[in-house]
Amino acid sequence: MSEQQSSDLTKAAQAADWLRAKWGITEVDRSYVMGSGWGKAADLLGKTLHEVDKDEVPGFLAPAVAGHHGKLRLVDQNGSLALVQLGRTHLYEGHGVAPVVHGVRTAGALGAKTLILTNAAGGLKSTWQVGQPVLIRDHINLTATSPLTGPEFIDLTQTYSPTLREACKRYDSSLDEGVYTQFRGPQYETPAEIEMVRRLGGDLVGMSTVLEAIAAKALNIEILGISLVTNLAAGMTGEPLSHKEVLAAGEAAADRMGRLLANVVS
Repeated sequence: MSEQQSSDLTKAAQAADWLRAKWGITEVDRSYVMGSGWGKAADLLGKTLHEVDKDEVPGFLAPAVAGHHGKLRLVDQNGSLALVQLGRTHLYEGHGVAPVVHGVRTAGALGAKTLILTNAAGGLKSTWQVGQPVLIRDHINLTATSPLTGPEFIDLTQTYSPTLREACKRYDSSLDEGVYTQFRGPQYETPAEIEMVRRLGGDLVGMSTVLEAIAAKALNIEILGISLVTNLAAGMTGEPLSHKEVLAAGEAAADRMGRLLANVVS
């Protein structure tokens, strides 16, 4: 581990201590990161005990994109505690990698053993419908960066927990799986880039999640990843892509998404 990474983990520990003092807790059982369009789904996760603006907490930044909430929420889930992160910092915002994974590392410093990463994604399979949830089986990192620095060699063979994916399928047998590919953004992918991803074995494309998953894996946190297909990927329909489309699809699917997450936990 490099000196920089050690410093970043220290900042996460300071954020965790700040939340402990603010909320009067010692640790949480799990954490959720709610992506674009997942805001309403978060309301179904359990009883909200506390909420704070992210930029009040050491190391966190205010959201830079419309439709991305900027809150940290403590939720009671049938007697267990969850840290729910409404919105995230993206690599395309230009702050570097550390702020992108600060929330994940803060959750780890709070004792979270499980991390649920959600996102909005473009789907590459023509059989998928807008508003459909897809479990992330694996990922492809096309950001040309990593949250890890120095000789820290983390095995990513099973980054996304098979146990948690099976739990999701027991609740909803119609759930499909796919390989998520993260681009740096903020521009959407070109049809040629989508064809490249298809040839590489990718099924979903987006601008988040992968770096967070790597950081969580380094902390031995069990990970569940779920993408909400909010549009078919570039070149598949001939229509232009828009952020409004992403948010609208998320709102339409909010009830199904929230109940999926809440019931899998229970």
